[in-house]
Amino acid sequence: MNQNQLPEIFESFADARKTGFLAAKEFKDQGNILIGTYCTYMPQELPLAMGAGIVSLCATSDETILEAEKHLPRNLCPLIKSSYGFAITDKCPYFYYSDMIVGETTCDGKKKMYEHMAKVKPTHVMMLPNSPEGEHSLNLWKNEIHQLRKLFEEKFDKTITDEDLKAAVRLRNRERSALKELYSLQKHKPLAMTGLDLLKVLYGSTFKFNKETSINELNQTAERIREAIANEQFLEDRPRILITGCPIGGVTEKVVKAIEDNGAWVVYFENCMGAKAVEENVDETMVDVELALAKKYLNIGCSCMTPNKTRYQLIEDAVREYQVDGVVDVTLQACHTYAIEAYGIKQFCQELGVPYLNVETDYSTSDVAQLGTRAAAFIEML
Repeated sequence: MNQNQLPEIFESFADARKTGFLAAKEFKDQGNILIGTYCTYMPQELPLAMGAGIVSLCATSDETILEAEKHLPRNLCPLIKSSYGFAITDKCPYFYYSDMIVGETTCDGKKKMYEHMAKVKPTHVMMLPNSPEGEHSLNLWKNEIHQLRKLFEEKFDKTITDEDLKAAVRLRNRERSALKELYSLQKHKPLAMTGLDLLKVLYGSTFKFNKETSINELNQTAERIREAIANEQFLEDRPRILITGCPIGGVTEKVVKAIEDNGAWVVYFENCMGAKAVEENVDETMVDVELALAKKYLNIGCSCMTPNKTRYQLIEDAVREYQVDGVVDVTLQACHTYAIEAYGIKQFCQELGVPYLNVETDYSTSDVAQLGTRAAAFIEML
């Protein structure tokens, strides 16, 4: 069997963040609204319902961290410092073009960082409940969604009808389904797509402003992979790895490279950039669309939630369906909730009978050699 050739479309997704700068300018020059976000808890259907674009502002580079540390403590999560650094240095065109930032209380560090960010750009923070369970939590989150809807209407002089919102739900569901259809092809054994290529698509799709175009490109990519499978253009058979934990993208691709350069393939990303926010669609049959949004988004399995049953269930299902040989849990330095939850995930993986490795890292490249050594030892054990 011949190794599958890298489809060119992978590179278009890989370049999406860079080329998207011009697209963002063109989008704004046409008089459109752009909403910047930092988390998958923010219901994208709300901006979409008023014709706005959405862009992810989470930075994954250490380029601006020194500037951020002039305002923020050094022993803070690199994602927070990097994101804030790009905001205050004006080095992120996406932040510059954003009309408004929507944050969330997924961690205390981000919550307090948004207070500083609000001095630079109009910022609204959605108040998440601490637990995904119970009517009280659901009502609280539904109210937060309703308040954001009203805020958008007032700030941008728009009317968001229920029909607008339902149309946005259908559009976003189609995009999520296209993403899921693509990464579900990793269930095939042997593989026709590397984990790094998959990550390029997952990460790059967040910088596509036209959802219809994004959906078409995702479907085209999935079709190319299906053709490769049908033609038996497979990659060599290797141990299959599931990555869970903190967000993966940008500099943190070094973890994926360490795994795949040392004899394994990543077949599943449970992280925010992957299945965590994509597996479940919004229920289109519910009359109360705000309640439907609240139910879907509150069920995202983030470590900020207590208890976080959804994450465990997602991992268990993926281990079985994707024939996973090992789990790599990525923790960013000073991300306390994921660091604490790592112990429970380790025990859970032991119960499932699947080997587990925890990796703590940041946005520097100083640990690349160490990551390679640890990945090689883990894969050798498999």
